[in-house]
Amino acid sequence: MASSLREKQIHALKRMLNFNTPVNKSTNAEPQWKVLVYDRFGQDIISPLLGVKELRDMGVTLHLNLHSDRDAITDVPAVYFVMPTDDNVQRICRDLQNQLYDSYYLNFISAIPRQKLEDLASAAIHCNSVPQVSRVFDQYLNFISLEDDMFTLRHQDRDSISYYSINRGDVRDTDMEQIMDTIVDSLFSVFVTLGTIPIIRCPRGNAAEMVAERLDKKLRENLRDARNSFFTADSVQAGQFSFQRPLLVLLDRNLDIATMLHHTWTYQALSHDVLNLKLNRVEIEEASEVKSPGGVRPTKKKKAYDLNTSDRFWQLQKGNPFPTVAEAVQEELDAYRTKEDEVKTLKAAMGIEGEDESAISMLSDNTAKLTTAVSSLPELLEQKRLIDMHTNVATALLDQIKSRKLDVYFETEEKLMSKATLDNLLEIISDPEAGTPDDKLRLFLIALICGPTLNDAQIDQYCVALQGANCDIAAISYIRRWKSYTKMTAAPSQYGGGGTKTVNMFSKLMSQGSQFFMEGVKNLVIKKHNLPATRIVDALMEMKTMQDIEDYRYFDPKLLRADSSIPRSRSPFQEAYVFVIGGGNYIEYQNLVDYAKGKSTNVPKKVVYGCSDLSNASEFLKQLGRLGQEM
Repeated sequence: MASSLREKQIHALKRMLNFNTPVNKSTNAEPQWKVLVYDRFGQDIISPLLGVKELRDMGVTLHLNLHSDRDAITDVPAVYFVMPTDDNVQRICRDLQNQLYDSYYLNFISAIPRQKLEDLASAAIHCNSVPQVSRVFDQYLNFISLEDDMFTLRHQDRDSISYYSINRGDVRDTDMEQIMDTIVDSLFSVFVTLGTIPIIRCPRGNAAEMVAERLDKKLRENLRDARNSFFTADSVQAGQFSFQRPLLVLLDRNLDIATMLHHTWTYQALSHDVLNLKLNRVEIEEASEVKSPGGVRPTKKKKAYDLNTSDRFWQLQKGNPFPTVAEAVQEELDAYRTKEDEVKTLKAAMGIEGEDESAISMLSDNTAKLTTAVSSLPELLEQKRLIDMHTNVATALLDQIKSRKLDVYFETEEKLMSKATLDNLLEIISDPEAGTPDDKLRLFLIALICGPTLNDAQIDQYCVALQGANCDIAAISYIRRWKSYTKMTAAPSQYGGGGTKTVNMFSKLMSQGSQFFMEGVKNLVIKKHNLPATRIVDALMEMKTMQDIEDYRYFDPKLLRADSSIPRSRSPFQEAYVFVIGGGNYIEYQNLVDYAKGKSTNVPKKVVYGCSDLSNASEFLKQLGRLGQEM
């Protein structure tokens, strides 16, 4: 039984590819061959979940973009997976007119409005292809599952629901409503896929409250509509066996901007920050040599790697500090080499000369060994591919850590976030060797948000130094205004307990023979602490009293009358969905994962993290810069 959101989304996609009939494991029948047609939204949803091999197993021989030039294949059915936009509907109408396929299974990522459905119907009647349109389905899969416990709303066109779009000064009411409706539509899809109705909590007076009110209304209306409710007994049975409902905590990005700018030290978050990890795929420039008439010349080519849930090493290490990961890669490499040597020794032993008894017994011994070696060969090759991939990713990260002194930035920011006073900020900003202009700006913004209060003269002094280091300081003016608006006076306690400690240098990695030569990089260990989002989730899940959540609103879509008073006799929640409006990142995700692990000693706690879009620090900094320029 699928339990996580990701597994349920995969299950729903497989059912869709099976012409919307449940996939039956017991029949080993050959799948029916088909063409899959998606738009870019559909592609983003499918690509982190189903690879080419899985699609082939489901009978998909071709997968094509809706808006590409496609040839007619008149004897196969086509499964469409697209957003119900005007362009897409028009293009489907053209496909019907051109009679591209044998039959059409139209699946819309979110519900298609009646008007567009009528346009489709009239086009089908007009070109006499009504019998070919086999099914039209609303799939409610308008979100992207990246991990078992993480999802984001969209990758294409995510600027339209970004922090910038929600917080810009000239945003019109109609734009804001459209952004809120987009977010609500996706969150509704998440809970339809899960088959559960959450209890919703949110702060007052910001985008999170607007989303909460609309989502509550949408869930409430769906529950009341007995004929078309998605939360009938069947889907809820499929949704959960536990009697307890999940908590949905809606948060606004303005709760904590520092984390979005923070330099990080864990494997997955570093890959996102430094190598721009997108939809579980990372691209790295690798040096290679090309033979040309003038001799061998070095070139750089980009190589893409998939970092996904089927990779055991990634699953184990993605939340660990970088030095630990580098050690683990080295250990895997050593273990692989040992196995490789065993196979080589066997090969040598097989060329035995002489016919004496011992040679014969050795031969039969080695034959058995060789048989096992050969049978484990595919496994070894896959292991080698993964080790090579992680070696390349870790090496690319290490190059950046060394060239930009990212360990120094991380350590300094952790100190700032745990309220230590620092006097070396100007030194780092003025040091041409330390980091890019963006790195310097991020450090200063964190000092501005979390550090001791700076007066205008001090800020101007820093601004001069930052401009001297080629920084665009527009973001500073936005953060200064943002600080004066938000109730950040109580902020100092928000990031308590952070910091790092330096342990002995990497024992295994200091040898010259190691793959990663870590000299000059600090081996920092992160102290466990909760970020603002995690502390609020903890207080809401455990029913704690905490000043920050005193005025949080309470919605229960199952209650007949909307009533925002909190029932007192509640037991703590075992499952929570945390959703941040205005962007999220892997640092916050990892912090919640660590929190849930730490809490699951007696009763397992499940925390799933979602965000309207995943932005790394440089993308977020650009948004702050645009907001600053428009002030």
